[in-house]
Amino acid sequence: MRITFVLPGYGWKPRGGYRVVYEYANRLVSRGHEVTVAHAASRPNHPGPTPYSFADRGRRFIRWMRDRWTHPRGISWHPVDPRVRLLYVPVLDTCYVPDADAVVATAWDTAEYVAGYPPAKGEKFYLIQHYETWDGPKDRVDATWSLPLHKIVIAKWLLKIAEEFNVEDVVHIPNGINLDIYRLTQPIEERPARICMLYSKMEWKGFRDGLQCLNLIKEKMPGISAILFGVDRGPSHAPSWIQYVKDPPQKVLIEDIYNHSSIYICPSWTEGWHLPAVEAMACGNAVVSTDNGGVQDYAIHAETALLSPSRRPDQLAENALALLSSDERRISLAKLGRERILEFTWEKSASRFEAFLREYVH
Repeated sequence: MRITFVLPGYGWKPRGGYRVVYEYANRLVSRGHEVTVAHAASRPNHPGPTPYSFADRGRRFIRWMRDRWTHPRGISWHPVDPRVRLLYVPVLDTCYVPDADAVVATAWDTAEYVAGYPPAKGEKFYLIQHYETWDGPKDRVDATWSLPLHKIVIAKWLLKIAEEFNVEDVVHIPNGINLDIYRLTQPIEERPARICMLYSKMEWKGFRDGLQCLNLIKEKMPGISAILFGVDRGPSHAPSWIQYVKDPPQKVLIEDIYNHSSIYICPSWTEGWHLPAVEAMACGNAVVSTDNGGVQDYAIHAETALLSPSRRPDQLAENALALLSSDERRISLAKLGRERILEFTWEKSASRFEAFLREYVH
């Protein structure tokens, strides 16, 4: 098959949704398919901040200049098979997207484009990776669930939303993980009392809750240490005892952060399918998380993780302290979590993805 994925922007920095697309592209091209990933330089149909401030205009102009004149030379933060065609287009209009047998929208605003493509662009699919009301107007986001596209949701909670919208043409295919990369390098039993956590400026990622959680833990266990990682500039208001690593290389993330931590904390209010928790589990961390939807496929409370309601940093801290005060419980939870994660491989997901495409491509 000739398969085109359409992304709303270029993968200048690590993004979970983009990583998923590149993983599928790699595995589909290895199975003999012709795969193109079309990246949009601009998103004219995507609503911006209103009214635009002077700073907003400046940032948008700088981004436009970079995207217009900086020709991408590959994805620096994730391996992409050289047989995958990485296409960089001004916008996702029909004239810039190649003809294919299947075309896959990957975000709500790309779904609006794909729905309007002529038949020559391929049978139309929609990879739904979140309920994206955080990124666009609710009425337009909701409307994309009813578009005439064959839908793939990556998480159980998204399947429930599809049912609420009475979507029938939908399949649940969970994400995978590359277990050759995300692996144990340090025994679970020998981990230091250190917590790792993703930092993001997005409010719904819950960093303020996470920081409050860490401070509560520190009050009860002064010897604890913590390390944050992310693609943004580090938080200026974090205390000095918390280390921050900006945009760590994959090797550093796996060996120095995940494998030298005992607990991974996720304070997010909502997630599509939280990849860092999966990575941390595969690397031997016990996971303490909010019950944010995006961990439900692999995180079972008191079996493979400890869960608590969103926006309750006190309960996050309580769960983390329960593990920090009992090596036996932490080790057991980490091992059971890792066993659960071994069920999620990209090969399994790619097989199901490929089969779903073949149902409609003739």
